[in-house]
Amino acid sequence: MFKKKEKQWIFDATEKDFDDVVIEASHKTPIMVDFWADWCMPCRMLTPVLEDLVAEDEGRWLLAKVEVDDNMRLAGHYKLRGFPTVLLFQNGEITGRFSSAHPHHWVRQFIEEHID
Repeated sequence: MFKKKEKQWIFDATEKDFDDVVIEASHKTPIMVDFWADWCMPCRMLTPVLEDLVAEDEGRWLLAKVEVDDNMRLAGHYKLRGFPTVLLFQNGEITGRFSSAHPHHWVRQFIEEHID
């Protein structure tokens, strides 16, 4: 059962502000970037999992949402082939990635393996 979503740790990112709100900000706090599309059913399945986990972790990491139809150059820059794709940024670098929808326990394991 999913808990109440805490939106304070979730924000939108675009091509225009990505360097500031993701790359630079990841020097202070790890940021998971969810590249998603409204038409993508696996994206819709992954969203509540990510929202639940970011709320559970209460600011240990942040969740940036990038809508790919409006930000195709970002998707191309990171060579994304399918959606959803999640990239984890720490200290300005990608330190982990996964694609497709996964259950809560799988994403929790990813977080524990990749975020200190």
